[in-house]
Amino acid sequence: MIVCIAEKPSVARDIAEVLGAHTRKEGYIEGNGYQVTWTFGHLCTLKEPHEYTPNWKSWSLGSLPMIPPRFGIKLIGHDPGIEKQFHIIEQLMQNADEIINCGDAGQEGELIQRWVMQKAGARCPVKRLWISSLTEEAIRDGFAKLKDQADFQSLYEAGLSRAIGDWLLGMNATRLYTIKYGQNKQVLSIGRVQTPTLALIVNRQLEIANFQPKQYWELKTNYRDTTFSALIRKSDEEIAAEEEKNGGKKKIIENPGIDPIANREEGEALVERIKDLPFVVTSVSKKDGREFAPRLFDLTSLQVECNKKFAYSADETLKLIQSLYEKKVATYPRVDTTFLSDDIYPKCPGILKGLRDYEVLTAPLNGSTLPKSKKVFDNSKVTDHHAIIPTGVYAQNLTDMERRVYDLIARRFIAVFYPDCKISTTTVMGEVDKIEFKVSGKQILEPGWRVVFAKDVKDTTEEKEEEDENVLPAFVKGESGPHVPDLNEKWTQPPRPYTEATLLRAMETAGKLVDNDELRDALKENGIGRPSTRAAIIETLFKRNYIRKERKNLIATPTGVELVQLIHEELLKSAELTGIWEKKLREIEKKTYDARQFLEELKQMVSEIVMSVLSDNTNRRITIQDAAAAQAGEKVKKEPKKRERKPGAPKEKKPKATPAATANADSLVGQPCPLCGKGTIIKGKTAYGCSEWKNGCTYRKAL
Repeated sequence: MIVCIAEKPSVARDIAEVLGAHTRKEGYIEGNGYQVTWTFGHLCTLKEPHEYTPNWKSWSLGSLPMIPPRFGIKLIGHDPGIEKQFHIIEQLMQNADEIINCGDAGQEGELIQRWVMQKAGARCPVKRLWISSLTEEAIRDGFAKLKDQADFQSLYEAGLSRAIGDWLLGMNATRLYTIKYGQNKQVLSIGRVQTPTLALIVNRQLEIANFQPKQYWELKTNYRDTTFSALIRKSDEEIAAEEEKNGGKKKIIENPGIDPIANREEGEALVERIKDLPFVVTSVSKKDGREFAPRLFDLTSLQVECNKKFAYSADETLKLIQSLYEKKVATYPRVDTTFLSDDIYPKCPGILKGLRDYEVLTAPLNGSTLPKSKKVFDNSKVTDHHAIIPTGVYAQNLTDMERRVYDLIARRFIAVFYPDCKISTTTVMGEVDKIEFKVSGKQILEPGWRVVFAKDVKDTTEEKEEEDENVLPAFVKGESGPHVPDLNEKWTQPPRPYTEATLLRAMETAGKLVDNDELRDALKENGIGRPSTRAAIIETLFKRNYIRKERKNLIATPTGVELVQLIHEELLKSAELTGIWEKKLREIEKKTYDARQFLEELKQMVSEIVMSVLSDNTNRRITIQDAAAAQAGEKVKKEPKKRERKPGAPKEKKPKATPAATANADSLVGQPCPLCGKGTIIKGKTAYGCSEWKNGCTYRKAL
């Protein structure tokens, strides 16, 4: 008998139907020589510390670091349903002639099923079903091309290394910080990806709180109902940045324009100087160009788009696309590539034909050979799975939310086969008394793929704000006439708080702000977390009461801010360093890095962190937000001691400050920092801090 094991009952039913297994038994479906069973996602997990040694049951600094000589697995929790299903699987596997692993075709899916097989004591040969969609055709094709389990050993080793790494760092650092700084009142959860992600939010928030706006002025003038802006000379820093972009090569960079206008008087003098002189058009240049269709979706870009367009959280989007996958209308979702492999190209006409609700858009593509662009089809950019696309199965019985997500995927897929959008960019230069002015305008000559998106194109391209697409009047070089100059007062703006969309992008690029698609692809290697886990990480930060949401913005709570400020060990909170660890995990998957070496490095890192924190004699403590945590309704697992809250215990219930007390507190501003002695006290939105906060000073006093 051949035993097939899927990750969910619904997937098992689809597979059983294709295999001709129709007899329903308890916990499996049988027929035609097959027994098709299922897990409920994770059935097994790594053992708890006390299951290795009883001494690790109580939380104490003396027991750290906890590093088991060998890791073991166990069934999750004490759920009777899980135990019952596992024993059914165990019996089937021990009597099987062959097992086919039909788990999700990814790192996590591989780990889930391998652990179950290990726990069940499976001894027979194992094959692997590896498919990107759940359509009948894909399942049949997958069973015709079953692979050997050994081909996926490195995928399993990467998943196992990730799980052990998260256990080692999470268990040790959480206990370490809870006992040392948390006053045993609340578990201070630390995680390999969770903490650097929190640090991104906190650091952005501190930048905003400490931002000092600077005033500047812009000189503009209106000529023939068109607003021209005065050219401003680039600073040395801007020139240096351009040289760096150019590979560090120094080149002669034209630097025309006036110096930045430093004060109103200077600006008004310029207005007086030019207002009665004629405006002269010095050049009119026109450049035709092309815009390519937006890339196909990977999971992160789909989550970003859904957050921007519909305010869906990353977790909501993941659940919606997973549902579309299980309804067979979209391909495998947990992917990090925006490309398709060459073998998908022959299937594309059939997929387009299946998009019945989009016939108005697909009709122009019928009867002609579809273009095969390297921006869409590139085997070198595809590993296990391709970009998210429709399967061609008619999408019906979808919820409104599912329909919106499906619509985004379908339109992107259709658009990549449309012609490029042809544009014309016109740049007009003018001059008044040797002061140069400029205006640019863009005209769409042929919309091409833009017709697929109609008015939504600006959202889908994910680009920076572009120059106005208004057509400029016809200007002629040498023409001149009266104009109306104007001086605009401006203030520099602080960076914006993270939204889930911008945070996902920051996680993908280890905190670097990147707009360019090619550069973003290069940085994905060092991103923090995996596409499939980033949504769960953000949800964990909410559950821990480390962050909250204000409209779309993610705001760190006082506990979250203090936790990040408390951590001096860069290895725990640096997105870049965590990105390096993620890169090594990907290399384990590609067989270019040894899993044992990775774990040895992690053990060394955990030991160093424990020694560093234990040697801290500053007596620092973190403010525990009891009321906020209670409001969040979180029941923290593995708490060292359960304590009942005493009435009036929450720290935030303080008597209101009197005017005299407030005046006394404000007198702190400008005083030397009592903690580091280098900086001075500054006032933020919720607390006083030190001006040396960027250099690691953690002084903080609540307002």
